[in-house]
Amino acid sequence: MTETQIPQDLDLVFEALSNKHRREIVYFLSLQPSSISQLASMRGLSLPAIHKHIKILENADMLIRKKIGRTNFLTLNRKSLDGLQDWAMQFHTYWGSEEETLENYAQYLERQINDKKGKK
Repeated sequence: MTETQIPQDLDLVFEALSNKHRREIVYFLSLQPSSISQLASMRGLSLPAIHKHIKILENADMLIRKKIGRTNFLTLNRKSLDGLQDWAMQFHTYWGSEEETLENYAQYLERQINDKKGKK
């Protein structure tokens, strides 16, 4: 995947996930929908603080909000993580690869230096 293939909103997703509280909110909402007040009490945050985090997550299109009566319920917009997953998977071929480890690269460089010394 090249930079031109990365959705522009991926920056917003990374920004949203850069905060511990927002990652916890995303995790919890991936398990079940919740009201905003439930999220605040479970996370030990004030309503103004939770609203700040929710606004950032909504800006990244990571939440779906539904109002039932006077209560706002939230759930995770799983589609918003597709770009993140695609971006991370481009590195999958290198994970666990013995050929691309730093130790192997250091050995390669050492062989290159020894080969040059041997040619002199």
